[in-house]
Amino acid sequence: MSAAINSLLTGASALDAVEKGIRVVELDPAISTVGFGGAPNILGEVECDASIMCGATLRTGSVGALKGFFHAISVARQIMERMPHVILVGEGAAMFAAEIDESRGSMLSPRAEIEYVQWLKKNIPTHLYSNWPALPLIPLSWSSAKPTMKADTTCLLVRKDKRDLAGGVSTSGWAYKYPGRLGDSPIIGAGLYVDNRYGAVACTHIGEMTIRAGTSRAVIAYMKKGASVQEACHEAFDDLRALRGGYLGPVVIHALDKNCDPFVLSTEDTNDMHYWFWAEGMENPDCRRPIIESL
Repeated sequence: MSAAINSLLTGASALDAVEKGIRVVELDPAISTVGFGGAPNILGEVECDASIMCGATLRTGSVGALKGFFHAISVARQIMERMPHVILVGEGAAMFAAEIDESRGSMLSPRAEIEYVQWLKKNIPTHLYSNWPALPLIPLSWSSAKPTMKADTTCLLVRKDKRDLAGGVSTSGWAYKYPGRLGDSPIIGAGLYVDNRYGAVACTHIGEMTIRAGTSRAVIAYMKKGASVQEACHEAFDDLRALRGGYLGPVVIHALDKNCDPFVLSTEDTNDMHYWFWAEGMENPDCRRPIIESL
């Protein structure tokens, strides 16, 4: 977060602060859910998703299933700036990243590789593991691949000069996922939505749910209709409660209204669950706990 704060203090735009703040997280090998060091898919390939959005113009850029490049958030930013498209995925995303000379390299850290092998040994039948990867993957029991951990996202919501909002999200996604799986992070309206008139919202954890409910856009829509940021998040939780079938799990909504009032609502209550808030004039960012509400 310090990179984003320093950017703002030296005159950077809200979008620049979002990008710079998230880039630090993407390059940190100690973080097992984002960028370099993130958990790979079931074939051992790290696939990254990210998006960024400008609240002044509603311009967006997203990237999905990006392999071999360290900064998915920067690729998303350049898609927004240079392309007529909003989302690039897979080989096309990698082609674009190479064309703009984005930094590249192996995304599987030594620690992530060790954990991946340990997971395979625990979850893959012996007769398949001896010849891994054995295709097709469909016969495998995907119940064993549910994200009991390492299914998280970094998000950053910024307001500059009391008017301009921007937001971004980045993730390596569901640990040991099926190749090509996209969560909500690259889906504008599900994992991220920013509008200067109302606020900024990002979602983390189980993207399959927030995609189905259009959660980030829903929070903005509720604020548009007059709800406070707290009321809007609770309304969005009611939408999530209406989901039936499919994989249902934890969700966290991170929201900021147009006045820079934050609210974070989570279905999950863990001792290490927290978020950081900083406003101009504060010496240091404030570590806060989200409000917990079960689905």
